[in-house]
Amino acid sequence: MDVLYLQLSDQTPDGVIEISEGVNVDITKDKRIAGIEILDAPHKIDLETVLSCSLEFDKNILSREIA
Repeated sequence: MDVLYLQLSDQTPDGVIEISEGVNVDITKDKRIAGIEILDAPHKIDLETVLSCSLEFDKNILSREIA
């Protein structure tokens, strides 16, 4: 399985939120996004155009409590 990880912060992740199947957001203790992990990336996005891709998810998902 090929995984794409976009690191958005140097902070250590404290939790993970799955925003869609195979797309996870790493969250810090202060609820900031530390990174985005896309599992099976070649089947979800064109890796040659990764900088112009967009992900759709429920805008309220990041306000949920981390389990």
